[in-house]
Amino acid sequence: MIAVVHIDRDEGLEAPDDDSFSRWVNAALVSGQHAGCFTPEVSVRIAGEREITAFNQQYRDRNRPTNVLSFPASVPPEVESGLLGDIVICAPVVIAEAREQECSLESHWAHLTVHGTLHLLGFDHIRDDEAEIMEALEVSALAELGFGNPYHSPTESEILTS
Repeated sequence: MIAVVHIDRDEGLEAPDDDSFSRWVNAALVSGQHAGCFTPEVSVRIAGEREITAFNQQYRDRNRPTNVLSFPASVPPEVESGLLGDIVICAPVVIAEAREQECSLESHWAHLTVHGTLHLLGFDHIRDDEAEIMEALEVSALAELGFGNPYHSPTESEILTS
């Protein structure tokens, strides 16, 4: 089942195309073994630092920008819906982190989209055991998309031989 992915972009922000976001959300749904009865639906908002800081302050009591926030839908059980929720990704933070982490911009966008989608499915990383499960699902989804492990830091010998 292919999800319906709605993309909303803050004007003037650089971000991948809609098809890429759709592929990344769907890979996360497969990795997270989402098996709802209805077509899954996810909204992705590409935001600037001011907007995501306001969300981060309001919902997490942190007055600073962050890379991604997820807002799972709260749909009453009697309502037939595949609505999973909303993901907000901060373009300037994604770009800065990709530079800092020396990874490709596309792989970092994919990683954060997969990460946010898994949160919509109920996965979390607060406890170590939860983090291990969520990270394994992220790595699996990203591998299916052709991206490397975002949690793997190359050893010095790997860097020297590449």
